[in-house]
Amino acid sequence: MKYDFIANALSLQAFKEMDYKAVAELALPIELMMENAGLHLARVIARKASPKSTILIGAGNGNNGGGGLVAARRLAAWGYNVYLDLPIEITKELPLQQLKRALLYGAKREAIKNPDVWVDAYLGFSQKLPLGNLFETIIAKANSANAIRISLDLPMGISEGDSSPRFNADHIITLAAPKKLLIPLLETDTQIYIADLGIPEKYYGDIGVAMPPFAKEQLYFVS
Repeated sequence: MKYDFIANALSLQAFKEMDYKAVAELALPIELMMENAGLHLARVIARKASPKSTILIGAGNGNNGGGGLVAARRLAAWGYNVYLDLPIEITKELPLQQLKRALLYGAKREAIKNPDVWVDAYLGFSQKLPLGNLFETIIAKANSANAIRISLDLPMGISEGDSSPRFNADHIITLAAPKKLLIPLLETDTQIYIADLGIPEKYYGDIGVAMPPFAKEQLYFVS
């Protein structure tokens, strides 16, 4: 039976509660979930990029940014041309560790113009609207670029209404579960994937939704 994205979609609050509960009760390390998220992101990017593509990964100072930096490290290790857009200083421990590793692996700290692939790992589900001029300027540049646009978890600027500028992602790798904010995008050309972070099935059942079919494919494509 096909997995029902809409019936199993979570509010951001419900997702946060499931995520935090798994961390607290299972000692599931945030760094491990960050590694899982970044690996799944890197795999999607690699599917869409060519070996000669220029890949720009935008990362902020949070766990979403850390996931983007994991992807940067993975892609650099695979031989891709990876560049980093860091509009705010990376100071938090885990993202800073991931930044250092990505640079050691060959990612370049340079916000290049006209990349072939533009990755949005700036803010994720912790973003607060309105975004402000800095991120709205990035969105405008990304949306006008001739690039494949990929977002990690939630596109920057996404909201229930249409008033805020949004990163117009061609592909979204959302984490652990469907998000209600993404339901309208099911009617567009945006391709959505759900990535396994390592949260057990019981925790989905506790909040009344079904776990995506990760046993068959840890990166579930919503068709």
